[in-house]
Amino acid sequence: MKLLLVLGSDDSYNNIFSFVKPLGFDFIRYNNILKAMDNIDEIDPSAIVISAMDFPRHWKSMVQFVRNERPKESCPIIILKGDNFPLEEASKASFLGVSGIVNESLDINEISRLQGILGRYMPVDEKRRTLRFNTEAWQRFAFVFSRPSDKAVITGEVKNISLGGLSFLPDIPTMMREITLHMELKDCSLRAGDSIFSPACRLARTGRIVSMEFLSFCEGEMESLTKYIESLPLMKLRNIERDLAKPAAS
Repeated sequence: MKLLLVLGSDDSYNNIFSFVKPLGFDFIRYNNILKAMDNIDEIDPSAIVISAMDFPRHWKSMVQFVRNERPKESCPIIILKGDNFPLEEASKASFLGVSGIVNESLDINEISRLQGILGRYMPVDEKRRTLRFNTEAWQRFAFVFSRPSDKAVITGEVKNISLGGLSFLPDIPTMMREITLHMELKDCSLRAGDSIFSPACRLARTGRIVSMEFLSFCEGEMESLTKYIESLPLMKLRNIERDLAKPAAS
């Protein structure tokens, strides 16, 4: 899926990239709205985000241009607005076929709104399974499993994770010698935040850092893990905003 971003602000682009990418989009950015319109057929976007702050005179023209060929159901268009966006402009946007309007401040609530609008129109595709998050301490990921031959517990550090599996750095690499490529491991335990899951896994790649593929979960666990992983971008944003709100040390 392709998300076309027509905006000039690097900050807006970086925010959208960080917190919308988990939906499975590939990003294409233009800071020239006329070039974006010229290349719309070649780009063939699944969704479009346009900054009305950066292009106050041309965003309506682009919406009309896109809607001549692409209905709302196949290509949602979201407008990023500033604080001085009159009700009249919002009415025009709705009339022209805009799918939603989001404040370009892109705070927690606006990011959540942007994700929600895209989620209404876009199916969450298979890319969710391969999109990997590099882990951070606050996410509280941990993974251990028992070696099939003698039930010795192998511990280590989760380096990154997706809905399809994880990469794992063993604490004692020599304990992995008996674990062969494609071996299935049933005695596994995965911590994600405050939850503990019991996936069956398969060794998908060997090396200093190994890759584990998730084969199955107990009932309800995949849904819980999905919710946790997909909440990580907003959780990170809340952490950033909380840190910024802390008074500076004197």
